[in-house]
Formats: sequence, C-alpha cells, structure tokens
Amino acid sequence: MPVTLVNPSGLPRTDAYSQVSVGTGSRLVSVAGQVAWDAEGATVGEGDLAAQVEQCYVNVGAALAGAGAGFDDVTRLTVHVVDWTPEKMPAFMAGVTRAAGRLGVTATPPVTLLGVAALHIPEHLVEIEATAILA
Repeated sequence: MPVTLVNPSGLPRTDAYSQVSVGTGSRLVSVAGQVAWDAEGATVGEGDLAAQVEQCYVNVGAALAGAGAGFDDVTRLTVHVVDWTPEKMPAFMAGVTRAAGRLGVTATPPVTLLGVAALHIPEHLVEIEATAILA
C-alpha cells in the first residue's frame, strides 16, 4: 500500500480523518471535484446534504477505480460545502458514513473542508476532489 496515514503526537486526534498521509508510490492520481450527479448527470438528493455527500464519495470512488486506485490510495481530500456552518456537520458525517458503508472503506485520509458561497450548479451543495498515489 503506497499510503500510510499518521496522527503525530502534539496534534489533535479525530476519528473523521488523519492529520498526515505519507505517499510512497510513483503514479499520482488527481480526481476532479465530484458533485452529486448520477451516471446520467441527474442531481441526486436535491436539498439533502447527507445524500449529496454520499453521492459525491461514491463518485470519487468510481473515479479512483477508473484509474486503478481506491480510497486506501488517497493522500488527500478537499471538500467544498455551500454555506457551511458547524450545524451541518451531523448531516455531512451521515453522508460520509453511508458512503463508507456502500463502498466498504474505512480509510481516513487528511481532508480539508471549505465553506463556499456557491458551486457551478445551484442544486449542488457539496463537491469533493481527491489526490491519490499508486505504486
């Protein structure tokens, strides 16, 4: 496995993500921001943050698989959420949990969550991009 997740002492520990990832592979995979579209381009879960987070993670998983990668190869996730407030965390985490169950993954790479004013389509509430490394 080309990615080792680390939680160094002196930094807070969280179950949601690891503080550091160390990649030792030689092929970099960059996944474009994935939104809550199904395979036909229809928005999934309009108005439902948890449903959209779940679909975004499923789409990231499909994109990774298309490159011969999986979530164990991810070194970093960047998440953009429209009108983010801390009160949205339970819905966000519900979507992550459901996606993890569907995908059968437990990896917790470093993640940055950014609040944004809007995404390119008004119905989309979240967009997730990923970076992975392969041996």
